[in-house]
Amino acid sequence: MKKILSATLLFIGTNIIAQDSTGVLTISGYAEAYYQYDFNKPADNNRPGFIYSHNRHNEFNLNLGFVKANYTAERVRANLALGAGTYMNANYAAEPGVLKNIFEANAGFKISKKKNLWIDAGIMPSHIGFESAVSKDCWTLTRSILAENSPYFEAGAKISYTTDDGKWLLSGMALNGWQRITRVSGNSLMSWGAQIQYKPSSKVLLNYSNFIGTDKPDSARLSRFFHNLYCVFNVSDQFGITLGFDIGTEEKSPGSTDKNTWYSPVIIVKYAPNSKWALAGRVEHYNDKNGVIIATGSPNGFQTTGYSLNIDHSPAKNVLVRLELRSLNSKDNIFAKPSGFGSNNTFITSSIAVSF
Repeated sequence: MKKILSATLLFIGTNIIAQDSTGVLTISGYAEAYYQYDFNKPADNNRPGFIYSHNRHNEFNLNLGFVKANYTAERVRANLALGAGTYMNANYAAEPGVLKNIFEANAGFKISKKKNLWIDAGIMPSHIGFESAVSKDCWTLTRSILAENSPYFEAGAKISYTTDDGKWLLSGMALNGWQRITRVSGNSLMSWGAQIQYKPSSKVLLNYSNFIGTDKPDSARLSRFFHNLYCVFNVSDQFGITLGFDIGTEEKSPGSTDKNTWYSPVIIVKYAPNSKWALAGRVEHYNDKNGVIIATGSPNGFQTTGYSLNIDHSPAKNVLVRLELRSLNSKDNIFAKPSGFGSNNTFITSSIAVSF
């Protein structure tokens, strides 16, 4: 505290920065309010169980809000962010006590004086996927099915190396589990992950990430092997394409050589004619016929194709207003309606996000 009080205070954009001879402390925040209307009109106002962001129907609510402190020095870094909202309620439901509100909490140390080689530990953003929980950083207002059903966050330790030219990122992780802060009771094994990212130019990003482990206690252990691949192509300053593909396997029974497989391809196209307006369209499919990740109890499991279109407007640098129309179509009647179940789910989502 004494260092902060004696530091030089700076105001850059909407962030407050305290700077001293050893490092920089930055305080920032984010809030995204939303209203969503589901044409299936769920009686309890909850969206389908495989949706974890923007998951309330016909009410104004907070998807995600957080306040974050970031400290950066030459060989030390740390982040602490406390969050609230329906995203936190859904994704942290399995965590006890105050852990339900820890959006991020980690510390890192640069182990090489000359190379960009770091060890970080704590609660960190997931190394899987191109979509984060922070909607303003994503091309579409709502998250794709593959993002909703793979980890948004992870707890563990990570070693990462970035080449001097910034083109390659290599990371390895020891993790508490599949989107877990507190390990599953009765599970004695650590899970593992890796990431390889390549940026051949400022307009292209290629990524491969994986997860090896289990999300069950030792008595019912099922080994899971998951792969995440995506490419982001910024064809021009106005036009971009993201291609993503997830595929995973899990043992059908403990120790079995037979596997259940699920997969999901997605393509998102974005057009931004200027800095204030943007359009994005998405086509996606999620196939989990054996119900490893999304259990339906229906004959064909979860086999769903989705389409969405959104329009964004940024009236100020730190404000984003969004509107999205999205439709999901399943092979079976899995979506609850007042009259029973249907194979279609169409909904409209609007949001206002402010960063500060």
